[in-house]
Amino acid sequence: QAVPAGSHVRLNLQTGDREAKLPDSENGRSDTREERRRKRYSDAKHREWVGCGLGKVDVDSNSFTAQELKKALAKMKENEKAERKVRGAHEEEVRKKFRPIEQLKEEFEKLNMKMETDYEIMVKLISKFNSSASTLDEKVAALYDLEYYVHQV
Repeated sequence: QAVPAGSHVRLNLQTGDREAKLPDSENGRSDTREERRRKRYSDAKHREWVGCGLGKVDVDSNSFTAQELKKALAKMKENEKAERKVRGAHEEEVRKKFRPIEQLKEEFEKLNMKMETDYEIMVKLISKFNSSASTLDEKVAALYDLEYYVHQV
């Protein structure tokens, strides 16, 4: 959801949600720190959560009716289904654009080219370094090459 310019935004570490404080005075400026602190304690029971589609929610657990809980659960399920459809469409779009790495490897082998991932190359370099048959120059070269690939990751 779009946030107006000049709004204060914070990340709630307990829920992982981003919260925005909208300007609520006539001149468009937000409250001072002390006013916010007072409001926080006076409005602790009633908060409006933007983005969940439930409107005002009373955080006192004794105030929920069974009907309100059913409606909230139904909305959550609807939102989850819609998100799943969007995710599925996005995954299908990505599959159309890109091919799996196994298919690419097979095609490169047909062209007599061997394709290796960075991980595979790093494993080979480590085994070359650990090999007792390698010379000192080969081990130094393996370390330099390994340093390059480590910094690519």
